[in-house]
Amino acid sequence: MNTVYDTIRNPAVDMAESTVQTDFDDKSWDMVGSLNLSLQLPTGEALIELVEQGHDDIVVCTADLGRPTQVINFGKRYPDRYFNFGIAERNMIGAAAGLATTGHLPVISNYSFFLALMGAENIRNDIAYPNLKVRMVGTHSGIAMGFYGTSHHCNEDIGLLRAIANLTVMAPCDAMTVRLALKSTLDHDGPIYFRVGRGREAPIYEQPPEWRIGGSHQLRDGKDATIFAIGNLVKASLDAHDILAGEGIGLRVVDAYSIRPIDEAAILSAAKAHGVILSAEEHNITSGFGSAVAEVLASHGVSAKLVRIGMPDQYSLLGPPTHLYKHYGLDGEGVAAKVRDALKAG
Repeated sequence: MNTVYDTIRNPAVDMAESTVQTDFDDKSWDMVGSLNLSLQLPTGEALIELVEQGHDDIVVCTADLGRPTQVINFGKRYPDRYFNFGIAERNMIGAAAGLATTGHLPVISNYSFFLALMGAENIRNDIAYPNLKVRMVGTHSGIAMGFYGTSHHCNEDIGLLRAIANLTVMAPCDAMTVRLALKSTLDHDGPIYFRVGRGREAPIYEQPPEWRIGGSHQLRDGKDATIFAIGNLVKASLDAHDILAGEGIGLRVVDAYSIRPIDEAAILSAAKAHGVILSAEEHNITSGFGSAVAEVLASHGVSAKLVRIGMPDQYSLLGPPTHLYKHYGLDGEGVAAKVRDALKAG
């Protein structure tokens, strides 16, 4: 059976407004139906479990996006802990800040372009400046919204948010690490922004890895180069590793899930082991995660060639996300090509 239809039958996913039919094409997907197929966005389920475990300070805030960001079931289970602000994102951020001052742990679940780009001022002034304990889950980051266009793409949030003092920025790459990120950082007193994908990411981890602020995870080793990847580029980098292994090229793959603070030790170790380092992200290469890697190398005076894989410094074309990923080289073949080029150039 087509796995897409298996997901449609998953009772955890609210498909009440879906237009998906049995001939659904999971490689191009229709715009409306796709929003109800975000199985890798377990935010609501994870928060329900945490409340059931005794974390009764958790409240959820969203701006009319409870269903596509998959926190709607939390609202159905705990309606008195669930606040839908409609299309008033900046008010939502301010209200979350207020809730944090009254003993609650607010978790904002919203599209990243509305949360991080539209709400940057309020994140800075209302949440980060007073260093409040708020969790922000920005979903559908990068070009994940494909058809919806520039207003709904989010290739600038890392550059914006990593410049804000007190704010931790992290990027879970699959459903397991979304759950782990929420659970493992409960005791952190400051604000955290979790940059999450469109909910169709392939599982990366079979068992929960260690998850810590400032950490990273080496998934594969290789003799020739190291790639530090975040988000859906972790899967693309693993695919590239397998492609290149057949050519005798060894690629170390690191899930660099903590963007701010970044794992400096892992970067310096890779620079010592390899003369070629790559960064990979679904974000503008200007001021993004790759720039953070470059800052580590430069500040320590370490010599290594750095190749930044990501979106070019321009606005994306429109189309199905899977097509766009291939067009911009954000899939396994695209990453492998960048590694080959980097090694050839020395």
